[in-house]
Amino acid sequence: MPHVVLVEPQIPPNTGNIARTCAATCTQLHLVGPLGFEISDRYLKRAGLDYWPYVSLTYHPDFFTFKTYHQEQGGRLLGFSTKGASNYAQFQFQDSDWLLFGSETAGLPPDVLDACHATVYIPMAQPGVRSLNLSVSVAIGLFEARRQLGYLV
Repeated sequence: MPHVVLVEPQIPPNTGNIARTCAATCTQLHLVGPLGFEISDRYLKRAGLDYWPYVSLTYHPDFFTFKTYHQEQGGRLLGFSTKGASNYAQFQFQDSDWLLFGSETAGLPPDVLDACHATVYIPMAQPGVRSLNLSVSVAIGLFEARRQLGYLV
């Protein structure tokens, strides 16, 4: 099953909401630092409600550490970006994919995008809207990957 990776997230409630999505789908969640909050942040805990025991969470202090971990595990790194090369709905996901999402303020850093095997974007009809909320983007990407791969339950 694909993994969700948040690179340098800044807003605790977004990460908490993403953790709930990962708990509900039994998806592994990886947080790559530096984080814009403490893991024990009350807003993070509040957004995740009482689902934290159901979240498979791994913290990596920086992208280098995460990359080493990823190389041991295998699979493709897929960067979600407004500047992505492929529409997420037309992209063919694989079970071993790692779905990378950047911070709410800056997206994925250039070195992270360079490390990705592919980049995808979520199209938006209104050109004046730069991006979607991070937790919404994760849900869209994760559920499309799950749909394609047959994880309907």
